[in-house]
Amino acid sequence: MPFDLSLYLVTDAALCAETGLEATVEAAVKGGVTMVQLRDKHASDEAMIAQATRLKALLEGSGVPLIINDRLNVAIASRADGLHVGQSDTAVQEARQALGHQAIIGLSINTLEQLQSAPVALLDYVGLGPVFTTMSKQDHAQPIGFDGLAELASASPLPSVAIGGLKAEHAAQVSAAGANGIAVISAICGQSDPHQAALAFRAG
Repeated sequence: MPFDLSLYLVTDAALCAETGLEATVEAAVKGGVTMVQLRDKHASDEAMIAQATRLKALLEGSGVPLIINDRLNVAIASRADGLHVGQSDTAVQEARQALGHQAIIGLSINTLEQLQSAPVALLDYVGLGPVFTTMSKQDHAQPIGFDGLAELASASPLPSVAIGGLKAEHAAQVSAAGANGIAVISAICGQSDPHQAALAFRAG
């Protein structure tokens, strides 16, 4: 499936609770979000499969892919468009074998060493970061800043998306660093108007 990394929404169930996760995603997509990743470290597989299935139906016909964070079984059961894994998550090889060549598979990268050892032939994109410290992910790696982002983006043979504490005012710097897109959690999920929050990134 073709994909556009320019504005990549990663969901957070707690931050989206007031508006509702599906309502947040729907409003954000109308505001210009180009990819959606369902991320929930606490939900059961059953609950996450049900949520992913609802999101997949909501996104039908929009051209916006649904990516699942970490849980391969959820991606398979919900027929999501792909999977994003971290350095310690499901093996990329296992994901590609299970999901097939059409699936969109992404890998989190924090260092040049990780980038150089990544199985790029099996991947579609890489997530670079965190750029800044972020409260949305408590166990994140050392922030890389815009200099680190530029170094990784220029070295990456794959399209890249920057993540980690990024806001609308950072969009130009992310682009200048060479990343193909910007991934956000709280800058959209934690906002009272997700549609306007997404529009602010597109305007930037």
